[in-house]
Amino acid sequence: MQGFVRIIAGIWRGRRLQVPNIKGLRPTPDRVRETLFNWLSPYIQGARCLDLFAGTGALGFEALSRGASMVEMVDESPVVVKTLQAQINLLKANHATLYQATVPQGLRLPQIPFDIVFLDPPYQSELLLKSCHYLEDHHFLATGAYIYLEADKEIQDNDLPSNWRLLKKEHAGLVFYHLAQRE
Repeated sequence: MQGFVRIIAGIWRGRRLQVPNIKGLRPTPDRVRETLFNWLSPYIQGARCLDLFAGTGALGFEALSRGASMVEMVDESPVVVKTLQAQINLLKANHATLYQATVPQGLRLPQIPFDIVFLDPPYQSELLLKSCHYLEDHHFLATGAYIYLEADKEIQDNDLPSNWRLLKKEHAGLVFYHLAQRE
């Protein structure tokens, strides 16, 4: 294992999550997560969340810790999925589900659309915008859903599906992070 990240707030505040030693896996920095969840605080309670490219699960577990009703985590790496399953068991995170899939084409269609989606793919993969359009085209998102986007460059409104609007954007070092909403 490479190290740990901590859950910032909520019922699991201060709990450590393992970071598997996998090339390209980079947990969302604490400062960025804190800003993101400040943005989402009015909407997180009871939200149905999807954490794609889950990695350490920091975004999904943080959402559950702060009152989301459920989180579905998806990652391509068997090592990541095994580590996340161990973390789900350790936290007794009964409202977390997890599966291994190639994103986006391997995603399971949801029975109920998601309220919040976390998109933080490997930067060099070019999967971010492809995943945005896939989620929109395949009805993964509730009306008014919020979408967190993390990239190594700034994203523009016209990069996204036509009914998505960027609400906020910031950067910390080499991390550009955005909050969009589906209209």
